[in-house]
Order: sequence, then C-alpha cells, then structure tokens
Amino acid sequence: MEDARLTRRRLLVSTGSGVLGIAVVNTMVGCTSSDEPTGGSSTPGTPDTGSTGSAGAAVAGDWRRVDLAFVSAYVLVRGGEVAVVDLGTEGSADSIEAVLKGAGIGWDAVKHVILTHQHADHAGGLSEVAPLVSASLYAGAADVSSITSTKPLKPVNDGDEVFGLQIVGTPGHTAGHVAVFDPSTGVLVAGDALRATAGLEGPDARYTADMAQAAASVRKLAALDVKTILPGHGAPVTTGAADALTKLAESLK
Repeated sequence: MEDARLTRRRLLVSTGSGVLGIAVVNTMVGCTSSDEPTGGSSTPGTPDTGSTGSAGAAVAGDWRRVDLAFVSAYVLVRGGEVAVVDLGTEGSADSIEAVLKGAGIGWDAVKHVILTHQHADHAGGLSEVAPLVSASLYAGAADVSSITSTKPLKPVNDGDEVFGLQIVGTPGHTAGHVAVFDPSTGVLVAGDALRATAGLEGPDARYTADMAQAAASVRKLAALDVKTILPGHGAPVTTGAADALTKLAESLK
C-alpha cells in the first residue's frame, strides 16, 4: 500500500506546478495512514475490518463505503437519490462509480456532494466527479476558498442540513472541517475528525492545524446519538461506537 501511495505522490509532483504542486503532495501525506488493521475484530469500539461484500453493499443503513485503501468515501442511497461524502484522491471516480453501479444507480442519481475538508485525499476527486454529476457541491465555509472546483461550492456551517443530513462543524484538523450526521440512523461520517486505524482516535496531531479545537470537536461529536462511525481513515466502527466515542472524548478533557 505504501508503494501505491508513493506512486501517486510522484504523479502529483510531476503534474503539479511550483508551490501548488508541493502543497497538494504535503496535504495528501498529512491525511494518509499506513497502519489500518487488516484483520477482523469483534471487540466493541474497534473498526469492523471484515469484508463489506460486493461493491455497493450497504455497511450501515443506506450507507455504502468506497474503500480506497488508505482513505474512504461514503455513498448514501435513499429514495433513488444519492449523497456522496468525500471523493478521495484524484483518480477515485471509477471506484465511486463501481459502488454506485453496485447499488443499481449511476452518476445521474447523485444530487449532493459534501466534502468534509480541503485535503487532497478527501477533495482530490472533485475535478473528475464534478463534470459527471448535476449535484450541489458543499464544503465547510472556512475551507471553500482552499478547494479548487470547476463548479461553485456552497459553504456550509454547523447546524445546516443537506438531504436530511446534519452538518456538524468540527474545526481543528482544518479550520473548515465538517462531519456529517444522519439522525435517522445514527450514522456519523467523521471525515478526519476521527480515525479508526488502531482503535478509535482523534486526528493525527502531525497533520492537524489546531489540536485543541480538534479535541473540542471530538467532545462535540460525543454528544450526538451515534450508533455507527464512518471514518475517513480506517474501517467503519459498527459495534460499541457510542461508548468508544465517549471514552475518547473523556480522555481528551
């Protein structure tokens, strides 16, 4: 997996230009983790690393995971309409499309795209996906100016609602980081506010703009009625998610 990431980084360097190219590479490295567990576990609060089945198989309620090896995007299919949260790195469109097809739908059903934050392993796929969809594109207000897009990005803030989903402002990892909470199912799409590569943790301090803010954001998420956590890095936490999140929040006080 490390070799694959190095290849992608070299590609970004060769296709980037000047400071911008360097910034993209550093951003992607900042969100990358190579320690995602590979074995399954039934221990409450740990990532469910078992197979999610064929592309398009639901992992929690109507939510489907796009497993991009070291990062994930998530697809919500509800009433024939689709919301996608995060788009992975550049080159992830085919993997997202495979999950859509596995659910019996296509790009035309995607009406909402929400980016949890500006980093290239979460927003890098936007350049490919934007031309394929007739969708509203959203990102946290403080991150919008840092995301390159051929279509307008709508800024969202804490408490906003998109497709019945609650936008939760979770600054810290980046200034405009947001999480997405589905109150109807208790599913929390955490972006990089949480990671589950070795048990449930907050964001990596090495790549987080403000750890004090990030810790406050974890405590904020713990106040929600969370049943499942879908992290940006690591596998979904489908067992004991609320308890694990509460313990993490308490440890950060």
